Amino acid sequence: MYSNWNLKKVSQTLRKNMTPQERHLWYDYLHTYKPAFHRQKTVLNYVLDFYCPKAKLAVELDGSQHYEEEQHQYDAKRTEKLQRLGVMVLRFTNREIDKQFEAACSYIDMLVKERLQSDSTRH
Repeated sequence: MYSNWNLKKVSQTLRKNMTPQERHLWYDYLHTYKPAFHRQKTVLNYVLDFYCPKAKLAVELDGSQHYEEEQHQYDAKRTEKLQRLGVMVLRFTNREIDKQFEAACSYIDMLVKERLQSDSTRH
């Protein structure tokens, strides 16, 4: 497992080298979204593509490597650990961002609002 220092360096590198789909989602939607999302945010020992702490929502963009069995198992284990913290993990394929960008943005918005609403009703 990475140390916190190593993860910080990894997240900084990932921010500098975002995929085209990550750039699109960040610059064309999430960077001005309220409540705020963070890019390449470290939670536990993982670096999440995008994370909204207020809604406890992680948005992950999956390239082709995520379809390999070993990566799929890793992603499932990671999602399970995050869910134990109350974090919902939402996954989109790069293709979905390329072809259905507005629908993806609408879905993110709907989930953030749902999670904020359900959180306010619990208190």
